Amino acid sequence: MKNIFKNAIEIANGICKSKLGNGDIAVDCTMGNGNDTAFLCSLVGEKGKVYAFDIQEEAVISTGKRLQELKLLERAEIILDGHENIDKYVKEDVQLVIFNLGYLPKGNHDITTKKETTIEAVQKCLGLLKPNGIILLIVYSGHENGKMEKRALDSFTLTLNQKEYNAAKICFTNQINNPPELICIEKVFKA
Repeated sequence: MKNIFKNAIEIANGICKSKLGNGDIAVDCTMGNGNDTAFLCSLVGEKGKVYAFDIQEEAVISTGKRLQELKLLERAEIILDGHENIDKYVKEDVQLVIFNLGYLPKGNHDITTKKETTIEAVQKCLGLLKPNGIILLIVYSGHENGKMEKRALDSFTLTLNQKEYNAAKICFTNQINNPPELICIEKVFKA
């Protein structure tokens, strides 16, 4: 039996598995090297769709190649643009949105997600969520922009109306070197 609380990414993946099914719409707001995009494509099935955003052309190219190799490209719309512009591309309600914040692994560490554009994107994503839909934010605070992003997201989630959203944060209090935290914002389902 494996540990449930290994790290923020493992927990986020478990939530994705429980929330997504064939035909669902999901969004990867930070496609990076395509790991999350490919994972989401596998969960939404042949009838589903994944929108994936990144501002770096190298991320778009590597994600496209990865999805092509996995025969998942037809399930994705790969977008070279910032996640704050999500409303220009996504017109339908979505079940799940994921952000893996920070910088592109093995990429230029000077290019990072920023608190202003992340908050703007999250606000727009809230309007796109289906009832019972969820936003997952994996937050890396080991660099300066990450610290600012973490503070901004912590402040933002405190403002969410509890009758409309459940907001939770999972942080690893006994791990060293600024382990990533997971913020979950779930839209309340009203029967």
